[in-house]
Amino acid sequence: MATKYLIFSENIFPDWEIDEKKFINIAKKLLKYYLAKPEVYEKSALYGHDYSAVSFDFLYCDSVKTHEINREYRNKDYPADIITFAIFADSDEKFIFDGEINLGEVMIALDKVREEAVKKGKTAEDELAFLISHGILHLLGFDHQTESDYNFIVALQNEALQSIGIKYE
Repeated sequence: MATKYLIFSENIFPDWEIDEKKFINIAKKLLKYYLAKPEVYEKSALYGHDYSAVSFDFLYCDSVKTHEINREYRNKDYPADIITFAIFADSDEKFIFDGEINLGEVMIALDKVREEAVKKGKTAEDELAFLISHGILHLLGFDHQTESDYNFIVALQNEALQSIGIKYE
C-alpha cells in the first residue's frame, strides 16, 4: 500500500492570498523526492517505523507571530521567516496512531518571505517553495548546526526544487 501524504495549511496572513492547494502539492512533491533518496530517508525520523500515512501542517502568518513564538518557545527575541515544530523527530516517544505519523508544524512568515525574495532577487513564490522544502527537512529530523550540515541541506533543497521545475540557486 502506498503511503498517504496528508498536508494541511492555514493562512492567517491577510496581505497575501497564496494558492494553498498549489503549495500543498509542492510540499507533497518535495516530501516524496526526499523520501525517495536513500541517503535522506535512512537518516530521517521516519526510518525504521511502520506507517501508512505521514501528516504535517503549515501555518502561514506574519513575522509578528513568529517573533512571539520565538520569544515564548525558543527564548530568541527576533522574528523568524520559518519556525518548525518537529514533533516526531524531536521526541523520544515516537507516537504513531492508526498508521499515521504526524511530523509536526511549520510556521512561515509571509511578510519575511516577500522581504527575502526581494533581497535575493527571487519571486516570492520561489522563496516560499524554498522555505517549505527547508521546513520539511526539519520535520524529517535534519538540522544545520554545522556548516557542513547547512551545506548538505541547502544543496539537497536546491536539487529537490530543481526536480519540480524551480531553479533556486
